[in-house]
Amino acid sequence: MKFRKFICLPLLIVCNFLFAQTRNLEAVKINLPPKIDGNLDEAVWQSAPIATHFIQNFPNYGLACSQKTEVRVLYDNSAIYIGAYLYDDPSMIRKQFTVRDGESQQDVDYFSVFFDTYNDDQNGFQFLVTAANVQTDARMGANLAVGFNDYGDKTWDAVWESKVSIKSDGWVVEMKIPYISLRFSKVTVQNWGINFLRHIRRNNEQSFWNPVNPQVNGFLNQFGDLRGLQNIEPPLRLSFSPYITGGIRSTPQASGYKNDFLRNGGMDIKYGINESFTVDATLIPDFGQVISDNVVNNLSPFEVKFQENRPFFTEGTELFNKAGLFYSRRIGATPSGYGKVRSFVNGNTDWEIKKNPSITQLYNAVKFSGRNKKNFGLGIFNAVTAPMHAVISNTVSGKDSVIETEQLGNYNIIVLDKAFRGQSFVTFTNASVLKRGNNRNANVSSFDYAIFSKNNEYGVSGSAKYSKIFGNENYDGYSAALKLAKISGNWQYYMLGDITSDRYDPRDMGYLAAPNQVIYKGDISYKIFKPTATFITYNYEFFAIANYLYKPYRYARTDLSAKGLLVFRNFWDVTLSGVLNPGYWHDFFELQQTPDHYLTYPLNYYITLSGSTDSRKRAFVSYGATYARTPKINTTTVAYQLGLRYRFSDRLTLSLNTDALRARNYLGNSFLVETDGSPLAAKRNIRQFTSLFSGVYNFTSRLNLTMRLRHYWSRVNFKEIYTVANDGSVSLRVPGQGIGPYINNPNYFNIDAFLTWDFRPGSRFIFGWKNWLGDGEFVDGDMYKNYLRNFNQVLQLRHANELTVRFIYFLDYNQLKRKR
Repeated sequence: MKFRKFICLPLLIVCNFLFAQTRNLEAVKINLPPKIDGNLDEAVWQSAPIATHFIQNFPNYGLACSQKTEVRVLYDNSAIYIGAYLYDDPSMIRKQFTVRDGESQQDVDYFSVFFDTYNDDQNGFQFLVTAANVQTDARMGANLAVGFNDYGDKTWDAVWESKVSIKSDGWVVEMKIPYISLRFSKVTVQNWGINFLRHIRRNNEQSFWNPVNPQVNGFLNQFGDLRGLQNIEPPLRLSFSPYITGGIRSTPQASGYKNDFLRNGGMDIKYGINESFTVDATLIPDFGQVISDNVVNNLSPFEVKFQENRPFFTEGTELFNKAGLFYSRRIGATPSGYGKVRSFVNGNTDWEIKKNPSITQLYNAVKFSGRNKKNFGLGIFNAVTAPMHAVISNTVSGKDSVIETEQLGNYNIIVLDKAFRGQSFVTFTNASVLKRGNNRNANVSSFDYAIFSKNNEYGVSGSAKYSKIFGNENYDGYSAALKLAKISGNWQYYMLGDITSDRYDPRDMGYLAAPNQVIYKGDISYKIFKPTATFITYNYEFFAIANYLYKPYRYARTDLSAKGLLVFRNFWDVTLSGVLNPGYWHDFFELQQTPDHYLTYPLNYYITLSGSTDSRKRAFVSYGATYARTPKINTTTVAYQLGLRYRFSDRLTLSLNTDALRARNYLGNSFLVETDGSPLAAKRNIRQFTSLFSGVYNFTSRLNLTMRLRHYWSRVNFKEIYTVANDGSVSLRVPGQGIGPYINNPNYFNIDAFLTWDFRPGSRFIFGWKNWLGDGEFVDGDMYKNYLRNFNQVLQLRHANELTVRFIYFLDYNQLKRKR
């Protein structure tokens, strides 16, 4: 026993030393670049030092990677090269084809390299290659989520090369990453942060070259060092991506269909002013081939926030998003007067719409961003939108009238950011919107900061924001927040205070669900990262939130919540959570006239159970169920979610996801007003059902067909109408004066199908088909109360269709120069 202790003690000391030290790797400069063919047989590869001895991050942190891995790094004045030999039994390597950026939870092994080119622990790049040679790339920043299989913003797409080959003892990845796809400081000697990731799918095993401890907050701050980068003289970083689009759109009209031929052309330009700063511009952009929004029947008082799917507004915008003032969907949104035109025509039978654009045309947009050698970041964004006009025709006189539905708009953001080692930063952001004429204009400024302890165990962060609205409206407001937290270790906790004045309004370019709030929150969690006999990991979390109205200062509500997550050894997981609102509480936002009218609710609670099976299997299931109850007013809500995914082969995968909700006696807004203008409440019976069917067939690693069909149905029976007293209580209102119970029965239906071929790096051909339920088409909620009958009726109604072809060609100035 003493002998074993004598042997083990030095080994333990050595292991602790290795884990505590940041690993270093030397990059070797070359004169002749290697051929990117998935083979590391050229002599230049043998001259480079090897990065090996990978350490597991999941499921068994601290253990050695189950398979040997060797990585080498080369560079020249054009690009950096990565060569990785991933030893394994070839028959065990998972090689499912996926779409680009789509490797998460798929049956595929992959290798990834991460760069922190400024070595500031906050800004990074990811380049990933699967065993099927499918690429993923992402930008990483301090405000971007990092989690299992996701390490940043995957909507960012760079131009780079990769090749994979399967060997008798494993597989090989060879990568060429041009400097046009990176940003770094202009200094003679570079010192970058770097890390390598290997994912072995059959074991669900994640291993890193420089160990990444799950108990330590942050990801980029746990990188190793890449040294030896000297005297890099990159060529001019200038590229063009011209595109042309053509197609046809057929939309149902009052009589027949209207056919529009679509044609457009434009260009994206990227210019590297130097190694640190880059200008991105889009001229006459066309965003027709994007996934349709998940539109819902919004019964809440808050605006629905939609995901951004337009590439220019998702790529390289992490600096502009840092303060939360940039909601890019404001740019090119539906014209503000679009609904007024439709309402006028619907209420006047002598008029009809000849033209009423639903999207504001974008003239151009420009992004300037980068970071210098002192870790000072600068970002400037500008976009100009066109004035929009509707044309309506008088059916009696035959005369047309032109109505301006949106003014010429100018959108601007300026960001100044100073990053410090250890994830700390200070940021100033200013966003402004100017509209032509005496219209509403806006200016918002934000100061944000985060300071972390040297060991990255504790942190303090906060913000101070000020908004000013001027033009035909004039008011200002502010918002401030402070957070104190313990962010590493098994026990983690934080305290948060957040105040938003009643007149703070960043919504011309940003998003805010509701102003006029004061929030206090406390959270404590306990996380276990070391596997046990039953669980791989588990954690528990408890938090309390107290909400108050800012003006007048009044109590709103208290939320008490608990949550537990268990991940079993077979990679199934289950989450149980619950929330209690004790006592009476007040909703000052439901009636949308804060704070003059509000609703008072008694005690309520809800419980949610969710989880999923092992995603490595051909059949994968995710589920969720929620039960909510307000006993005193007999309100009950039941909801469920069920997702099914089946992998038929390494090329074909189909998925079906359903969400359903049923609520009885739900007290809320009736969207009606009393004869004196005061709001009325309603008890509502709500049924909602969403079906999302999707599929992907991958012909090759660069050619795939994707399809997405979504149907959303909501049936709301406003069965009883109530007047609202000054204390938030309600009284039943006798129907009359045109006010009474009614049924709301909206349906939203979309099909998005795209055949995408990346025929060369940065160049793409896309054939798209979009189908949606036509405007003015509706289903009778009284006649079709059943979901299946309702859905069948949706299929019988008239739909709009759009077929488009898009061709994008990437041109690198240096390649053009060499060909000359």
